[in-house]
Amino acid sequence: MAKAPATTVTAGGREVRVSSPDRVVYEATDATPEVTKLQVCEYFAAMGDPLMNAIGHRPLAMERWPDGWREGMRLATSTQDREADGFYQKRLPKGAPDWLETVRVYTPGKRPIDELCPHEPAAAVWAAQMGTLTFHPWPCTRDDVDHPDELRIDIDPQPGTTFTDARRVALVAGELLEELGLRGYPKTSGNRGIHVYVRIEPTRSFEDVRHAAIGFGRELERRDDSVTTSWWKEERGQRLFIDYNQNNRDRTIASAWSLRPRPGAPVSTPMTWDRLADTDDPAAYNLFTVPDYVADGDPWAGMNDTAFSLDPLLELWETLPGGELNFPPDYPKMPGEPPRVQPSKKVAEHWDADGNRVDG
Repeated sequence: MAKAPATTVTAGGREVRVSSPDRVVYEATDATPEVTKLQVCEYFAAMGDPLMNAIGHRPLAMERWPDGWREGMRLATSTQDREADGFYQKRLPKGAPDWLETVRVYTPGKRPIDELCPHEPAAAVWAAQMGTLTFHPWPCTRDDVDHPDELRIDIDPQPGTTFTDARRVALVAGELLEELGLRGYPKTSGNRGIHVYVRIEPTRSFEDVRHAAIGFGRELERRDDSVTTSWWKEERGQRLFIDYNQNNRDRTIASAWSLRPRPGAPVSTPMTWDRLADTDDPAAYNLFTVPDYVADGDPWAGMNDTAFSLDPLLELWETLPGGELNFPPDYPKMPGEPPRVQPSKKVAEHWDADGNRVDG
């Protein structure tokens, strides 16, 4: 069968060329038909306003699946992973249109990267034309890339736990935020997890926001024994992990309204708290259903109206016991960080009081 010729998709008044529009990106499931590349581009065009509300004017990485996604495909875990089917792209590829905008950010190792900074819906459609399914924006805007304006609470189900468990913990998290005088905005991850965002004043460092997430997670642990902030998987058990490290510099999570590489083209879908409480199947929110769902209004439309102080969460960090927690392995050793060794493999005499390895 002859390949369909290139076509265009209009987004925000700009036409974007789409090559191979009939390429199958998602195969059909029992609940959903197949999804083509053109449909992915049309989806992001249709989601222009709420999508820009979520990712607009933020540096972001693109999670690209150039040949579409199939069960068994693998996402690259490093730049040296050449055999993977999907990969993260932070720099724009050569030949990108000159109307796209970028913003310079710095990795924890001080390496500069000029990342895509979408300023109009057509930028998202262009990214989709390049095989992007999921957007990974920084928790800051281009105006100040060193001070986040989003706290992100990532409720990550561990083996043996379900979306229902994550939903219950998310509702407890929402109540706790309200007690602290903050307002949380929940969304599904597109799989089993739930993310809760809080708009914050952009006055604190990434380290402060990470500490705020730890403090919040510890208070959740105190209230609910199905929650953990343990970095080491061997210590988590069948609990919900609050992934505090998602608030680090150069750490991102799937944006609101992003597609996810899962069967049926599920969407990471913002919700009101009432809607979340009534949601049993996050896969019901997908490329086919979400445009009609958001036609009734963006559940996150009011997020930017009020920015909250981190002070109540930093007070939890300072007053609850536990101290510093581990950073990801690609980060430099941080002050006060515990030893970077699995607890079951740790030999006490090989580590000093500051978590540095010594000759044993």
